[in-house]
Amino acid sequence: MRLPARLLPLSAATAASVLLTGCFAGADGTSASGEGGRLRVAMFQPPRSGLSPLSDDAFKLSRWSTAETLVKLDAEGDAQPALATSWKQSGRSWTFEIRDGVTFHDGTELTAEAVVRSLTKAATASPKPRILDGVDLTAQADGGKVTVTTATEDPLVPQRLSSPQLSILAAKAYRGKTVDPVGAGTGPFELTKVNGTSSAALDRYDDYWGKKAAAPGIDVKFVPDGTARAAALRSGEADIVEAVPVSQAAVLDQDLITEVPMPRTNTLYLNTGKGVFKDASLRAAAREAIDAESIVKGVYEGRADVAEGLLGPALPWAAELRKPVRRAEAGAPDGRAITIGTYTDRSEMPEVAAALQQQLQKAGFKVKLDVREYANIESDVLAGRFDAFILSRATVLDSGDAAAYLYSDFASDGTFNLSRFTDQEVDKALRKASRTAVGDARRKAIIEAEAAVLAQDAAVPMLHERVIQGDAEGVVGAAHDPRERELVTVDTYVK
Repeated sequence: MRLPARLLPLSAATAASVLLTGCFAGADGTSASGEGGRLRVAMFQPPRSGLSPLSDDAFKLSRWSTAETLVKLDAEGDAQPALATSWKQSGRSWTFEIRDGVTFHDGTELTAEAVVRSLTKAATASPKPRILDGVDLTAQADGGKVTVTTATEDPLVPQRLSSPQLSILAAKAYRGKTVDPVGAGTGPFELTKVNGTSSAALDRYDDYWGKKAAAPGIDVKFVPDGTARAAALRSGEADIVEAVPVSQAAVLDQDLITEVPMPRTNTLYLNTGKGVFKDASLRAAAREAIDAESIVKGVYEGRADVAEGLLGPALPWAAELRKPVRRAEAGAPDGRAITIGTYTDRSEMPEVAAALQQQLQKAGFKVKLDVREYANIESDVLAGRFDAFILSRATVLDSGDAAAYLYSDFASDGTFNLSRFTDQEVDKALRKASRTAVGDARRKAIIEAEAAVLAQDAAVPMLHERVIQGDAEGVVGAAHDPRERELVTVDTYVK
């Protein structure tokens, strides 16, 4: 039984207090917010790669409005101008007109050559940013324009270039194999300081090419503990709190939280490369054993949606196009032992793992759990050391298009193929989805690729999550973005 925060044992409440003490204090120990004050943001996941834009840390830079891309996406997922003002396609090449009058935070000018440097760094990185999975991309400067060419004709190039992992940074950011974004972006806020995995600070950049930011700065604290994040909102320690745990949402002032369906699926990835789940019938047995509805009710307290596929209600067209999938018949587990991994960074994950353990054991599996912080478990899961892994996975995070996610996770050469999955027919479907022109035909191809994956039980989608964000009273203009790209914008401030 989960206790409401107000009924937590003294030790738990004290622990949360210790985590928060001084989080957002100014030099004199007083709160930094107030009339026209700096925004205090509590984020749940610390940087994994020193805030390198070539990693998932890129989305922090985007949410703080410090690093920008050539294009951005509107609510429908269509590409709109950003650092590029226009573009046109000619076969395998796309030419982008670079915006005039933009400076990096170190005062240097945004040029076509600077754009080429950043894109080339990403395209030649090892591993590549996942938005470039299966994509060979080169960039060339020509006056105030940049021509991006791919090995094969790619209708999704503008959407790909909207990914925060393809942010454009100043030359100073690139030193050897590392990328340091401090003082190197083009956004309305300049990243001025990073304290390892504990905090970061940003100041308003007054020479920003667009609208001046309403807030003078942002103070970020990384608070992995969900109870502590919720306490930060309740106590007034934070102005904006991301990823409020469902266990805490019910005991907060409901006027302070916003809940939005998001393109994020809680999925059980099954290791098809070796071990128990190399057998398709045992993958089917695991799928049939899972009762996702009870997990939604018991763990998420109804603040999630039971999955019908890998793509959820944040993409309403998916349900409209989806058809029944023919799957393998379930075999008998006969006490076979499996190890399931997951991580503590999202507070619901250990509870989901515990529920799955009971369900799979009831079906005849012998189940061991391995639960750690994501930073400490990622290398093991990428190396295929688990029989299964539970992951909360964003499905359109990078490009606003699900084809890139499906390719990354389920193509034979996908760079995030946790299932160690290889299937020629699935690869064919994924390539078709990736190459189809943007629009209705592409959406149909994406659903066909999803069906091909589900037919093999490479992964079992369980539920689709919702964004639960906390905004303190007096916060104006905070973004509530299902794609988790925006949080603090030029319009965000504290009254």
